[in-house]
Amino acid sequence: MLNEEKIRLMTGIAMFEKKEGKQIFPQNRFFKRDYISWHLFGAFFGYTVCCLLGVVLWALYHAESLLDELGTDLIFSLVRRFGLFYVAGLILYLLVAAWVGRRRYEYARGGMRVYLAKLKRLEKRYEYQNKAREIAKEDAQHDGASGI
Repeated sequence: MLNEEKIRLMTGIAMFEKKEGKQIFPQNRFFKRDYISWHLFGAFFGYTVCCLLGVVLWALYHAESLLDELGTDLIFSLVRRFGLFYVAGLILYLLVAAWVGRRRYEYARGGMRVYLAKLKRLEKRYEYQNKAREIAKEDAQHDGASGI
């Protein structure tokens, strides 16, 4: 006989896994600090690559004027200006990346609590059903032994 409550629980768990599983399960393999550090590491390299590509594009666009006015003062001022913008942008970007990583981790933790609560409820339902079966077997054995 099918138990409708267990079927509803199992369907709810499967739907939760399908909808939220890609966001929740990977985050729970890490501690909070490790997860945020991993995202900061990726954000640092992503920001650095984008800045370097931007500098290359800018240098190619302004190549003629740079070659005409090439001097040490110009090079040092450009490097200093780029360095200041790079560091300021990097700090801002890493702060945003840390905040986003922290929020994603907390969302995943909350989702994992919901998932575990559903699994515990299903497990208790199975335990209840197994105990009921054991009691029914014991009653059947006692009835057969007494001859009633």
